[in-house]
Amino acid sequence: MSKITITDYISTPDLEVEILGDLVGNEVGEDTEVLLVWHDQIDEAYIKNLPKLRAVQRYGVGYDNLDLSLFKRRGIIACNNPDYGVDEVSDTALAMILNITRGISKYNHAAKSFLTNWQENVDKTIKRHSDMVVGVVGAGRIGGSLALKCKALGYNVVIYDPYVERGYEKMIGAKRVDQLHDLLNKADVVSINVPLSEQTKGFINQDFIKSLKPGASLVNTARGGLFSDIDTIYDALLSNHIHCFATDVLPEEPPIDSKLINAWRNNDDALSGRIIINPHTSYFSQQSERELRINAAKNALRLFNGDSPFNRLV
Repeated sequence: MSKITITDYISTPDLEVEILGDLVGNEVGEDTEVLLVWHDQIDEAYIKNLPKLRAVQRYGVGYDNLDLSLFKRRGIIACNNPDYGVDEVSDTALAMILNITRGISKYNHAAKSFLTNWQENVDKTIKRHSDMVVGVVGAGRIGGSLALKCKALGYNVVIYDPYVERGYEKMIGAKRVDQLHDLLNKADVVSINVPLSEQTKGFINQDFIKSLKPGASLVNTARGGLFSDIDTIYDALLSNHIHCFATDVLPEEPPIDSKLINAWRNNDDALSGRIIINPHTSYFSQQSERELRINAAKNALRLFNGDSPFNRLV
């Protein structure tokens, strides 16, 4: 049995072997000292037969599948892997914002029925970037990267993040608000870039939606668990309180039937071009996939050797 064990998803650990050699494998057992985790839920039931377990390394950024309070009680170190795919996720959020603000998907849908007056069929809601506000909720690595890119394209950028230090907004050329509602009621597009935690779970709820500026659009490339009920988005789209909705993440993946999902799948005419859903792939590029696995393996080796690890959670 391997001392550093990959729990799931990766059946051929070729990249990990480059870093870890014979230490790594796919059989979890009594000799396992470090876990490399993709999707598996690592809780008390999972670790009860792992007497030598000293550390858990998450492959990705999110860690809602790790029982951190359990690890803290047991003296097990846990780390995540946030320093990969920053550009990929922020680029996806930016692409969604550009799609919305330039009407790309809406035009693509509507143009199929334009038989006359081709170029005169303009979307009167479209404004110049310099007259628009992009609100970034969560301005860490990904949100900060997105803010910089939006600023470079001429958008006015407002951030809300109580966890970043004062003055950070000046480094990225954004304005800062200290209350979430102050961002929601002024932004033309709101991008969500926060981790899933007990504090943020379900925070995109009815009150959040009501606080949005009428006609604003919403982008989420963070976590599906941030939605309290995906159909609150559907209702807000139908009433035109939300103009467009774009997401890379959903509460259930693959999605289950709901009003929003069914409207998206069936190309509901009233909402076509106004709903964009990607299959939780914003993290991916050929380069980021390698970076993800190599970074996780390198940190797992630090954990195994007793060196100070990067990105420690507990």
